[in-house]
Amino acid sequence: MTTDTQTLRAAVIGLGSMGSGMAGSLLRAGFAVAACDVNPDAVARFAAAGGCGAETPAEAAAGADVVVSVVVNAAQTEAVLFGPDGAAGAMPEGAVFVSSATMDPAVARALASRLEATGRHYLDAPMSGGAARAAEGGLTFLASGSPAAFAKARPALDAMAGTLYELGDEAGQGAAFKMINQLLAGVHIAAACEAMSFAAKQGLDLRRVYEVITKSAGNSWMFENRVPHILDADYAPKSAVDIFVKDLGIVQDMARAEKYPVPVAAAALQMFLMASGAGMGRDDDASVARLYAQVSGTKLPGQA
Repeated sequence: MTTDTQTLRAAVIGLGSMGSGMAGSLLRAGFAVAACDVNPDAVARFAAAGGCGAETPAEAAAGADVVVSVVVNAAQTEAVLFGPDGAAGAMPEGAVFVSSATMDPAVARALASRLEATGRHYLDAPMSGGAARAAEGGLTFLASGSPAAFAKARPALDAMAGTLYELGDEAGQGAAFKMINQLLAGVHIAAACEAMSFAAKQGLDLRRVYEVITKSAGNSWMFENRVPHILDADYAPKSAVDIFVKDLGIVQDMARAEKYPVPVAAAALQMFLMASGAGMGRDDDASVARLYAQVSGTKLPGQA
């Protein structure tokens, strides 16, 4: 902890599983942190941990050097910035808004242009790594923005990130990199769920399958991370099905605009859509395996 960092003020908008960990990392680094969330219980927990609770984005952002937005999508990001009680008007001139939502790069560019016209900075900084890495300050940020935006945000990024990729000097580049990551992540999850359900249909010992595949060429980070949820019949949402309905939907929109074929991502999107339509949208994204089991008459762990 440095004396300079101790004087810095940060705001965090959104105290879900990711935002709460990021806010905690900022507190540990010596920032004065104000935070708000639509869930008052989350705000109360943050205040009890040493932060300052706020009721609105504007209240949280007042006087902040860095405003970190950890909401779900572009529409929520726009509302956080420019909606009633939005952060944009409350941020001091020269402050930086760090946008961590996954969104279409064109939307990131539009939001950045709108905010920067007011004399504030915008850093397009979607992240990857999950709640555990957020809590330990070990996230990966895929960031792009002006040199001034990076300079203003760097102390906060240092507190929250294990790895920071600086991917360009304008908003949209970070978002584009994140969408490539999400294309692969969604496809890998769907493939892992398909493979494990198929293994169950063959009557294989699924824990043995997991042991073998994680030591073989068919392994992926998503297979290794998500298959234990299937083995333990634990579908409490670490990352929900509807997240990939959204993200692979953005991939489809981007590809359609470019007249670029993404048939594998399209197939994965259909599996997430079917899982969501079957009532699993807010369950863990490994629930795609449950959908395969339903349509094939296969039994997975925990199913009668």
